[in-house]
Amino acid sequence: MSGELSQSVIKRIIRQVGLECAAQGQTLSETLVAFMVKAVVLDPRNDFNMNQILTEKDVQSLTQLCVTRLLDTTNPSLSTIKMQVYFDMHYANRAELLSEHQRILEGKLAPVVRAITDSGPRVQDEMENVYQKIVTYVLLSSGLGSPTDIEAVREATAALQSVFSQTETITFISLSKKDKEQQLKYLTMLVTGIRLYNKECQKGGRGIGDLPAILSEAIPSATRTVDERLNTCHLLAHRYTALLESMQEDPHRYSQLSTFKLKEALFNVKQYEAFLCILLSDAITSAQEVETMNVQFEATMMLLKNTVQDKISVDSKEVFPLFVELSKLWTSFQDEMLLLNFLTNMTDNLQEFSEIQSQLFPEEMLTSLLKGMTVKSDEERIKETMGTRVNVSDFKNQEWLFPETTDNFDQLLIQYHGFCAHAIGVKGLTLPGNPAIGILKHKEKCYVFSSKEAAYIFAQDPDKFIQLNVEKAKEYAELIQLLELHHQFEYLVPYAQARKADKCLMKPTTKRDNGTQTDTHILPPTIVRSYEWNEWELRRKAIKLANLRRKLTHAMQTDLSHMRRENFTQVYLPNDVGTQTKRDNSSNVPKPQIFLKGLRGGSSPTTHMVKVDLTRPVDET
Repeated sequence: MSGELSQSVIKRIIRQVGLECAAQGQTLSETLVAFMVKAVVLDPRNDFNMNQILTEKDVQSLTQLCVTRLLDTTNPSLSTIKMQVYFDMHYANRAELLSEHQRILEGKLAPVVRAITDSGPRVQDEMENVYQKIVTYVLLSSGLGSPTDIEAVREATAALQSVFSQTETITFISLSKKDKEQQLKYLTMLVTGIRLYNKECQKGGRGIGDLPAILSEAIPSATRTVDERLNTCHLLAHRYTALLESMQEDPHRYSQLSTFKLKEALFNVKQYEAFLCILLSDAITSAQEVETMNVQFEATMMLLKNTVQDKISVDSKEVFPLFVELSKLWTSFQDEMLLLNFLTNMTDNLQEFSEIQSQLFPEEMLTSLLKGMTVKSDEERIKETMGTRVNVSDFKNQEWLFPETTDNFDQLLIQYHGFCAHAIGVKGLTLPGNPAIGILKHKEKCYVFSSKEAAYIFAQDPDKFIQLNVEKAKEYAELIQLLELHHQFEYLVPYAQARKADKCLMKPTTKRDNGTQTDTHILPPTIVRSYEWNEWELRRKAIKLANLRRKLTHAMQTDLSHMRRENFTQVYLPNDVGTQTKRDNSSNVPKPQIFLKGLRGGSSPTTHMVKVDLTRPVDET
């Protein structure tokens, strides 16, 4: 298959697997099916040769294997892959989410904007209609009330009239379309700031919620929820790790626990933990942003109160910037509400992919299996190895990094998501690496280890253990995402291109053809035209110059000619004219030969002349 399945075979297998799963009552996304197809081919236990074309029998076998794995709801590996695909297709960072939300909002407001900017009212009723549309746009764009709420419309209209009266509609209509759109956004910010100020003064505020207070309560609650689930993941991961280690140390325990899918369960918990860490980080960032915005909002509102106070009229140059600032801060509060809802939904939806843990390993079962065993946490494992580190002198050709000798040590990009590079391929465990032992830099990549012994073993032949990790990822496809091995499996890309281009799950390194062109001669030409390589030509020029030295130019002037001026005359040059005359020609005819006899006379007085014609006939010539 030249390194990968042909696209036609992929399409057919994906379609067939999807149909068979749907017939069994499981409707799966094309992205998930495509990943499972290639993961099954990748698994060396299935004996598919990536360098040969699949036969019809191989296609049927591959289809059946994929259907079996996709329908096996008791396998934690399937839940992990589903979790990875879901997170990859739905998660977006702050900038992406807000940008997408802004794009959707502008799309919804586009008809209202067109109705305002494209209108050309001529009578008073049409002017009033345009003004009402502007009020509607202000309400929809600010999100402070509904256009169907009469009280909210009345407040927005009053606020708009204080900065933009109906008589100014004529001037607004004369603007260009771009200027109209900018004016609409500016008016929206002014009206929003005025309504927020009125709400603070208890003179309105219909449809305006107390977002700062809501966020101050909701974000800590969401953070606690994520943190609690994260602690549950930590506990489960520690227990599974302890059971797996006991299986490797005790053959009896191995036979007792081999039927359980402990490794798959461990990978599921670790992946869930990694995603929860991302969501927790976003929640903490939101909490910090809200705290900063609360301070700015209160300061701006206080400054606005001091500026307005009980004055009848206030200079617009003083208050308009404050209204705009209030509007921007309120928009940021709305963005944080959007982000909070997104994080909450992501947390709840990810929970269902970890529910298999309680089904396979109830609390009572885990307690009985762990009886008499010591369960170590990641922190305890790291603490045990804090006093040990690699001796650099033991390695001549290896580069080791330590905190005291490396700048930005905490910001180094560690391979395998920070797990021990030795334990993954050898033991199939995701043990936490301890950077204090020493970070091995091999081929511009950094690796950490769970113990000094593991570091020494790995450093003896890094490429061997790196390949072991790759082979382990082929057996457990969920490790590709968990260990961030995308560069090792560039061909493992879902057929369905439903993902965003800037995501990293199962995405190959972007490649494209490129070309550059430079000028033929970047610098100005330096060719010496007078250069001559021919020696004889140089001799000729030298002789010519030598002869010129002996030449003199003479000039003289006479008394009769020194005052004369030069005269010029112009004539018509004679034209060359030619004529054509008849031409000579000839033909080949007999030459006449006629002889006369007796012209001179004779003895008789009478002259007798005889004419003899010897000319040859024409047909004889």
